[in-house]
Amino acid sequence: MPASNRKMIDCRKFPDSTCAITIAGPEDEVLALAVLHAVKDHGHENTPDLREQLRTMLVDEPAEAHV
Repeated sequence: MPASNRKMIDCRKFPDSTCAITIAGPEDEVLALAVLHAVKDHGHENTPDLREQLRTMLVDEPAEAHV
């Protein structure tokens, strides 16, 4: 998989989070896992607003992260 297709999300960037989880991989998989994590571990509701907020937090994964 080309590096440019990989995304990551860092839970520490979520407002008021003290969690250190980072998820990386294909965008759709990262978003799905981030939603599951937010619901299961942080008590958020799985809503369109949560998914959109998480989507805005996705960034390109640095190439050296998966060499």
